[in-house]
Amino acid sequence: MTTAVTSANTNPLQQSQTRSTATGTTSGLSSDFETFVKMLTAQATNQDPLEPLDSTEYAAQLAQFSMVEQQTKSNTLLEGLQSQLGLANMAALSGWVGMEARAVAPGYYDGSNSITIAPNPAAAADSVSLVVQDKNGQEVQRVSLPVSAEPYEWTGVDKDGNRLEADEYSFMVESRKGDDVLLQEYAEIYFKVNETRMQGGDVGLITEGGSVVLASSVSALRDPKS
Repeated sequence: MTTAVTSANTNPLQQSQTRSTATGTTSGLSSDFETFVKMLTAQATNQDPLEPLDSTEYAAQLAQFSMVEQQTKSNTLLEGLQSQLGLANMAALSGWVGMEARAVAPGYYDGSNSITIAPNPAAAADSVSLVVQDKNGQEVQRVSLPVSAEPYEWTGVDKDGNRLEADEYSFMVESRKGDDVLLQEYAEIYFKVNETRMQGGDVGLITEGGSVVLASSVSALRDPKS
């Protein structure tokens, strides 16, 4: 019976680059604040003159009103600071444009280029395969690799000598020992950085295929001319 041990990595072509940010939190808090003001105003306007709102309870509500207001202002300030820091980081990383970064990411194949794969197979494996997947997550090619962390140049050519279509592909490394699957994880690749762009509070690197890879996930950088 085959034992599969799959890593937590998801297909880089299917990863959502949208992340929850302080913007959403602030927006929700502002909405709650406005609702609270309307409710408090309506309560004060429509109270029974013969049985007015208890002063202690009213004071407690005003205190809550003040706390919500201060929290909204604080979150707005933090959001502004985060945005400024993000822009500063993006400016600092603008020098990465034109460089090749290494991360778990989809690789763009134009029909003639090669893509450098950085496999990291399980040390106990006796066989390793590079599983190439298209943008739908379907396997389109399987290549036998040595049990080594040495970089591998994928040329996009199948066993019959035909080139795959120009598109983005992801690369999973499958490590086996006999019939047992020891490890399945998406490999890091080198990709060209075409642009840097803000992704919430993070800096995103735009690949040749248009995918976004967070700068924080990059493990290496190199000059393609060297």
